[in-house]
Amino acid sequence: MLFASIERVARIEAAECRLLADCTASTARRHPEQVTFVRPIAGGIATLAGEGSPLNKVAGLGMTGPTVEGGLEGELEAGLEAGLEAGLEEVEQAFARAGVPVQVELSTLADPSVLAVLHRRGYALVGFENVLGLALPSTAPLPVAGDVEISPSDEGALNVWLDAVVTGFAHPDEQGVPSHEQFPREALERVIADSASASGFRRYLARRHGEPAGGASLRLSQGVAQLCGAATVPAHRRHGVQTALLAARLEDAARAGCDLAVVTTLPGSRSQHNVQRRGFSLLYSRAILVRESLTHA
Repeated sequence: MLFASIERVARIEAAECRLLADCTASTARRHPEQVTFVRPIAGGIATLAGEGSPLNKVAGLGMTGPTVEGGLEGELEAGLEAGLEAGLEEVEQAFARAGVPVQVELSTLADPSVLAVLHRRGYALVGFENVLGLALPSTAPLPVAGDVEISPSDEGALNVWLDAVVTGFAHPDEQGVPSHEQFPREALERVIADSASASGFRRYLARRHGEPAGGASLRLSQGVAQLCGAATVPAHRRHGVQTALLAARLEDAARAGCDLAVVTTLPGSRSQHNVQRRGFSLLYSRAILVRESLTHA
């Protein structure tokens, strides 16, 4: 079983920061008219990718070590709280100009002073998410249903993959704690397409009895395999689609030399149940705190 040391969690949070930065950069490339924002802050990163985007958030705060290339390590050296206060002021103003709330996803292993700063600035707790991990290569076999076929999704199959993934996300499984946020299908289509075009992503399409049944992504980042965006079309749920997608991605990640696979889930969700059955350990949680958009003069 993996142990959630500060060093391991900092590594995972750093990978999450790189993912957010690259996905936001992909949004900027694909939609040059869209105002985007990327800023290193107190060991983490803030990203803004337009109104209604799931990429609008602050992540990785209060973790030691480098986060993104060119990160502002001096903020930590000068004092975490002072750097965080100044950084949040800039981030909050940028988000206010876009008319969106600031959402912070804070690891339970982050420096405790971060939470004190957020409390003073009026952030409210709205939920949690869990981060689970698995050491690679995994020795646990994953039984795959014979009627489920997994294949890479190239550019020619992008629309089929996108429709399957968005349809799955648009009809979430009811098990576990519900998400504090909901996104319209159009917003999901945009952010998933943008993210899938970011560097380091691989797409996987699941077919069952020849029909598109689900899809998922894999991102490889400095030895960390991030299992992203897995969704099953409602009509094909409970037939082994998620297990097949998981097995294909873990195999590819191990082949690529990754030593750690991670996945983020809602607490008590079907997704968490599935990956824990397949050997993943619950490493830590992230508290989700939100400050509503300020009126920008």
